[in-house]
Amino acid sequence: MPLESPWNMYEEDFRSMTEENRNSSDSSAAFTHNTTMTAILITVYSVAFAGGGIGSITMSFVLVKMNTLSVTTTAIINLVIVHSLLLFTVPFRLHYYVNKKWEFKMPFCKMVSAMVHIHMYLTFLFYVITLVIRWLIFFQWKDKVEFYRKLHAIAASAAVWVFVMVFVVPVLCFEYGRSGSYNDTTCFKFHRELQQEGVKALNYTIIVAVACITCILLGLQIFILIKVARKLSTSLWSHQEFLAQVKNLIFICVIIICFLPYHLFRAYYIQHVGDFDQLESYNEVFLSLTALSCLDLLSFVLSGSRFFKQKVGMLRSRLSCC
Repeated sequence: MPLESPWNMYEEDFRSMTEENRNSSDSSAAFTHNTTMTAILITVYSVAFAGGGIGSITMSFVLVKMNTLSVTTTAIINLVIVHSLLLFTVPFRLHYYVNKKWEFKMPFCKMVSAMVHIHMYLTFLFYVITLVIRWLIFFQWKDKVEFYRKLHAIAASAAVWVFVMVFVVPVLCFEYGRSGSYNDTTCFKFHRELQQEGVKALNYTIIVAVACITCILLGLQIFILIKVARKLSTSLWSHQEFLAQVKNLIFICVIIICFLPYHLFRAYYIQHVGDFDQLESYNEVFLSLTALSCLDLLSFVLSGSRFFKQKVGMLRSRLSCC
């Protein structure tokens, strides 16, 4: 049996080393975010994870002590659930951005990627429902929307979640990321889906709907604030009715700050999706801002704290003196 020459052995070793280097370079090249964009993504998701986690845990303890289910309480319970689902996936995103390699298989990548969108639109939906019902109560249509029993609140929430589980989740599972073969070590790169005309039309429809609904919500809230201000005329900050309407602005501000920028940029991104890789990083950054909506529960906790109420009381006294 002929012996293999040392030169052939060295040549095979060199070829295998070259192949490994090529594979590792291809894997790192697939991670298109530069150092700055990666730092922004890690920072935003870390803030959302820390603040959202603290807010969800604290709010859960507050909700346990409550015996009644009002409209706002029901909405907050649903927000705790949907925020918790997103926060469960955030560590996997952070692991990917730090290591620049996906190690949890493609099906789980699709689930983590889809969860950001599910969280965003469910949060938006719960915001809209809460604001609409609060406004109906403000316009003295309270009897038509009040939850007289806990069963009514549970049934209303269950209807939303059943719709999501029956219609939304199956579509995402079977259709999300089917337009091409994707690298198992790379995640959150499903921009090829936007090349389909049906997907483009759906995205444009959602963008227009979110923008129009946001403008309507903001316009109605400003109208109500002006109406309450004219009715009370003086010492606005000392009236509970005015403060209740100001609190509604928290929901609208979250929509404007966290959700609207992503949708406005999305319209541009769809038209130029294949122009340059950096555009994809910008899209991911705007998408990461939607995760900051998890901080809403923390703001609710802080606004209900004694320290916050003391500061508001001091502000009221100063305004009354002036």
